[in-house]
Amino acid sequence: MPVPLYQAKAEFFRMLGHPVRIRVLELLQGGQMPVRDLLAEIEVEPSALSQQLAVLRRSGIVTSTREGSTVVYELAGGDVADLLRAARRILTEMLAGQNELLAELRGEAEVSSR
Repeated sequence: MPVPLYQAKAEFFRMLGHPVRIRVLELLQGGQMPVRDLLAEIEVEPSALSQQLAVLRRSGIVTSTREGSTVVYELAGGDVADLLRAARRILTEMLAGQNELLAELRGEAEVSSR
């Protein structure tokens, strides 16, 4: 029996649901990067980065190539970068709404303290 689309989408978002994976994807938006550069930017143990890169590679979101002794990663396609940009826009809108609510609450607090 095939997996329903909503379940496949949930699995996809669950796969993205790790801070190191998100950071890797953000960094790779700028182009391919060797593992050593990813390690320098993310500051996690090499084994932890390796595990997260393996998840991204198995999912097909990133690809890796070997250049001598260096492994270089890159996004498999532009859709992931589009998704990350959309997430940034959504978060920006959500936080802007929270700031408006906070300002409103502060205004009410000032009125009630008079």
